[in-house]
Amino acid sequence: MSLARASRSELTKQFTTSMWWILAIVLVAYLGATAAGLAATFGALASGAIDQGAVNGPALPADLLPPVIYSLATAMGYVFPLLLGTLLVTNEFRHKTLTPTFLATPRRGAALVGKVVAGAVMGILFGALAIVATVGPGAGLLAAFDIDTRLGDSDTWAMLGRMLIAFVLWSLIGVGVGTLVRNQVAAVVGVLAFTQFVEPILRTVAAFVDGVSDVAEYLPGAASDALVGASIYTSLAGPDTSGGLPWWAGGLLLLGYAVALLVLGWLFSWRRDVT
Repeated sequence: MSLARASRSELTKQFTTSMWWILAIVLVAYLGATAAGLAATFGALASGAIDQGAVNGPALPADLLPPVIYSLATAMGYVFPLLLGTLLVTNEFRHKTLTPTFLATPRRGAALVGKVVAGAVMGILFGALAIVATVGPGAGLLAAFDIDTRLGDSDTWAMLGRMLIAFVLWSLIGVGVGTLVRNQVAAVVGVLAFTQFVEPILRTVAAFVDGVSDVAEYLPGAASDALVGASIYTSLAGPDTSGGLPWWAGGLLLLGYAVALLVLGWLFSWRRDVT
């Protein structure tokens, strides 16, 4: 089977199951509600509709609000392409369908590349949905408070393009995780534990402990934020957030994670016998 046919087969598998659209609905609802709530809150504070003195918490300047609100797509939504990429592979192990996959595509390298291509396509799709879910309500509510949405700036559109790249890379990282960790429960629990607990705790500690920040900026989530160029986490941490990686370095680091996981999965799992 050619690489094109293998990729087409993997995409067919994705769109003939319900998992992708269930995750897509949750993604849009979660990001849309979060973007709307934060845009309304910070927009009201920045415009003076709410007295900042009556609020116990940081208020962002109006010029920072658009990129921070739009970047919620990656800052909070990256777990969705990561899970999707993981499930793309572990579903085959769980449901014992990898054997017919290898029979149809005897060259296991081509089968893996087909999954990488499918993961990239799904990453683009989920990235587009996430951007619409955050930019739509976010820009609308910011405009309602007479705050410049910055949709006419080339920098904003460049950031949205980098967000799409981040979604693709997160999906490929998920494919790598699923290739390396065959057990679906272990892979999903590991993904959720790291993204929702381990890394957020490390990045929080890094904001208060000297020296830890030098390590924390090389974590996957921090690399993703650096690639995008904006994040609510770094914006709320303080005004001086210029010490992180440049966007291109963040992208290369995130790509490095994806390549490393895929190579490890190929070496230690993908070439093993399947039952």
